[in-house]
This record gives sequence, C-alpha cells and structure tokens, in this order.
Amino acid sequence: MTRIQANLLLLLAAAIWGGGFVAQSTAMKAIGPFWFIGLRFAVATIVVLPFVWMENRKAAKPVTRRNLASFFLIGVALFGGAATQQIGLLTTTVTNSSFITGLYVVFVPLIAVVFLRRPPHWIIWPAALIALSGIYLLSGGSFERLTVGDFLTVVCALFWAAQITLAGTAVSETGRPLAISAMQFAVTAVAALIVAALIEPISIADIRGAIWEILYVGIFSSGLAFALQVIGQRYTTAPQAAIFLSSEALFGASLGALLLGETMGPLGYAGCALMFTAMLLVELVPELARRRRVMA
Repeated sequence: MTRIQANLLLLLAAAIWGGGFVAQSTAMKAIGPFWFIGLRFAVATIVVLPFVWMENRKAAKPVTRRNLASFFLIGVALFGGAATQQIGLLTTTVTNSSFITGLYVVFVPLIAVVFLRRPPHWIIWPAALIALSGIYLLSGGSFERLTVGDFLTVVCALFWAAQITLAGTAVSETGRPLAISAMQFAVTAVAALIVAALIEPISIADIRGAIWEILYVGIFSSGLAFALQVIGQRYTTAPQAAIFLSSEALFGASLGALLLGETMGPLGYAGCALMFTAMLLVELVPELARRRRVMA
C-alpha cells in the first residue's frame, strides 16, 4: 500500500467518525441517549468479536485477571465519555461537540503529567492555552454563553483522554488491541443499558426510529473506521496520520452544517480554527522534533 492510499484510508476513517456526530444527534429525536449508547456499543461488540477470536488464536500468552481488570477500567472510562458526549448533544451543536471532543488530543499529555508523572513536551502548555482561547471564542467571547452540553463535552474529552491513556498502557502490556476494544464496548453497552432501563422509556417504535443511526455508529464508526485507522497508520508517518485523523472535527462541523443546517458566527469559526491548531500542534511538534533528533 502506498502512503497516499494509506492517508486516504485515514481520511475516510475521519469522515466516518465525523458523520457519527450527526448520527448521534439525530438519533435522539427517536430514542433516549442511554438506550442509544447501549445499543450502538452492543452492535460494536458483536462486530469486533470475530476479530478478537482471530487475535486470540495468534496471541503468545493468555489474558490474565489483572489484564481483564484493566480492560474493565478502560470500559468505565469509555462509558463516561460516551455518556457525557451523548447527553451533551441534547443541548449543544454537532459542530461544537466535534471540536470540543477533539481536545482529548491536548488532554492526553496533561493526564500523563498529572497521573503518570511524565515530563511534558513544551508545546503542551501553549497548545492548552490556544485550546482554551478557542473554547472562549466558540462561546462568542463569554464563557457564560457556553451551554450545559458544551461543558459536558469538555468532561467527555477528559474521559476520552483517560480512556486513551489507559488503553495505550494496556495494549503495550498485552498486545491485544481488539480484545481491549471488545471488552470496553461490552462494558459500555451493559452499563448504558442498565441506566437506560432504569430511567428512560423505550419501545420497538423508538428503536426502529433510530435503527439506521445505531447501525451506522455501531458498525462503521466503531468497527470499520477502527480497522481503517489500524491499517492506514502502518503505511504512513505519524505526523501525516495525526493531520488526517484530526480532520474528524472538520468533517463533523461540515456535515452538521450540510445535513442539519447548523451555523455559527465569525468568532465561532475562529474558535474552531484555534482548537484545531492546538490539536495539530500537540500531535505534530513532538513527532517532528523526535524525527530531527533521529536524523541528526
């Protein structure tokens, strides 16, 4: 596979994830947020299981109870991120949600600083300030104008960052990315379905009304896009992968405008641009610096 083909696969994965924001938003016209989360991740679990079986056949060592405990914790973090994002979409736009969620890229190294005591790259601090400035502009120049959904989406980005940090550690220890995916999907599905059964009404008609969104997000966003990411990143450079995958936010905003008629003012667009810049800086600057050291 050529690098151009690999980058196109990554661009397709980002487009699929961007479309997922629209599906998540429109689904809630028919179904409650927790029923949607539970059903989409139940579908995702089923989609991933055959690949887990193949991965297990090639594994050099079995998964231990300690590994399973860490997989479960990753699932809890994923549930927290999925729940806050989905509920947030009740009161924020697809555009806001897609860009604010993307701030997990900035939060991951910050979590590593606080909890893992890893020294940060210097770019983290200006990038964090740029991201905060972006949120300020997205609110129209006043944090008071941010909705509850916007704040929940910031919390969502923190959960995503925790999930990515925990998953990265678990993959390094076990070499089982697909088993981790299946476990976190299953934990999220079960937790969401329990909450949904307790607090949200449901009917067959509700499920039918959101079935295409459930299948899209469950099969394509969680299944196909994940596979495209894994394949694409094998044949391209890390900086290029970061650029193409970060375009998820741009696709989310574009599809929100195209399919849902969402609009924002000049300050909002400037805020989105700043947040996208912060995402790219955090991904690209450390990698480019590392490559220069290797070549020196």
